[in-house]
Amino acid sequence: MKTSRNGEEETVPRRTTLPIGIQDFAKLVQKNCIYVDKTQYVHNLLQGGGIYFLSRPRRFGKSLLISILKEIFSGNKELFKGCWIYDHMERWGKYPVIHLDFLGVDFKSFGLEKALMKKLDSIAKQHGVEAEGESCKEKFGNLIQNLSAKEDKRVVVLIDEYDKPIIDYFETENMKIAEENRKKLKNFYAELKSRDENIEFLFITGVSRFTKVSIFSDLNNLDDITLDPNYAMMFGYTRRELEDYFAFHIDKWIQEKNITKSELMERFKEEYDGYSWDGKNFVYNPDSMHKSFKEQSFANHWFSTGTPTFLVKALLDKGIDIADFENLRVKKEFFNEYDINDINLLLFQTGYLTVKESDETGYRLYYPNKEVQSSLLHLLLKKYSRKNQLRVEEITPKIKTALSGGNIDSFVEIVRTLLADIPYNLSLSKYEAFYHSIIFIAVKLSGLDVAVERETNRGRIDMLVRTERYIYIIEFKMGSADEALAQIQEKKYYEPFLSEGKEILMVGIGFNREDRNIVQFKCVKFE
Repeated sequence: MKTSRNGEEETVPRRTTLPIGIQDFAKLVQKNCIYVDKTQYVHNLLQGGGIYFLSRPRRFGKSLLISILKEIFSGNKELFKGCWIYDHMERWGKYPVIHLDFLGVDFKSFGLEKALMKKLDSIAKQHGVEAEGESCKEKFGNLIQNLSAKEDKRVVVLIDEYDKPIIDYFETENMKIAEENRKKLKNFYAELKSRDENIEFLFITGVSRFTKVSIFSDLNNLDDITLDPNYAMMFGYTRRELEDYFAFHIDKWIQEKNITKSELMERFKEEYDGYSWDGKNFVYNPDSMHKSFKEQSFANHWFSTGTPTFLVKALLDKGIDIADFENLRVKKEFFNEYDINDINLLLFQTGYLTVKESDETGYRLYYPNKEVQSSLLHLLLKKYSRKNQLRVEEITPKIKTALSGGNIDSFVEIVRTLLADIPYNLSLSKYEAFYHSIIFIAVKLSGLDVAVERETNRGRIDMLVRTERYIYIIEFKMGSADEALAQIQEKKYYEPFLSEGKEILMVGIGFNREDRNIVQFKCVKFE
């Protein structure tokens, strides 16, 4: 099979084994698994300054990249036969490699300092050197220096999941531990700067981008390529790569499921495409694609591998209105800030929001695709409303039926059911965001066209819902439904929609502070 990249003809090996769960490059080659060749990007890294940081969400191939770098610097050229880099790398030198993977650092059992010292001792033993020191920082520095002296070469340092001791403690009750570990890691990583003369190449990767100010401030020569457009497609798959490397699985799916290639690829795009770190180049989630091909299903594969409980808890604790994510714009500086309490930043870094557009002023963030949006909203509705998954799945179709049929009474009754289990101890300051979120998520999951804070020339509509026949203009008030309805009529929120040829229903909904539910509603058809 021939493909073309940057005008050059290449051969894509006819491999069919899916690389599910494999993060070791040598094992991937030995098992003859599909590898989507990203080594041209790796080659570009090797031509640069040699001190890099990059963050990506979980299961996006970060550990595989670390493994690839390890094999390259170990001089294992033959592993890369058939890859772009095999014929383009001028020198395949062999260097001593320190591979520090925080997945293998048992900081929960021993504490971060002691666990790191044990890990560094293990690495030193593998290389046959001493790593003396009273602290993990001192031990790390001596490991680098002693290994460099023994091999008479500068060393390569590869750090994977650098932030795991922080993000594993993101829940509110453990935030103190997260902050303590951040300070310890900042001190630990500072040793890399003082050992610069002994380091040939440094690559650090993880989920979060708490880098410049909070953790790597002393390592001021670190090149952060997280948002660099030159590396925007180093992780994840393009459509062209899917069609080239997974042709066997695409053809098999088409034949067995009696579907056209066009239909299949469009469904893939809707479910798993959409991740971007520059707002221009978009990629498919690799983990979801592998499992989708294996099972020939469009399940929520990536989402199911790690339920973001700390994110859901943070949304609940902070009283965040999930509808705010429908039009979330951030400034360029947003990504350089350090705030482990910033829920927008956490959602971006963990892969639940991505860059959809960018310009000179900043970025627009949104859910990457249907898999992420649908999964997260279902989970949030279940947690917010305290209903089980079965009840949630029963409720959302009923909402669509009610609104599609103009039955506002039925819609309000469903919403009342959802709001009935709001925690009694929820503060009133968080309550409004709470009920807005529940109503918005329920309507969104029903599949209807819903918008919040829709701007008109006279103000903002709380919620706008479109069906085939109706346009609903809904206003919420803490108190009187009459007051809510009067605002719609007074500000003529209906005017922008008069030419659409649909019935316009103006709905005022009143909430009660004591009952914490809808106590009154009024619906008036625009004549």
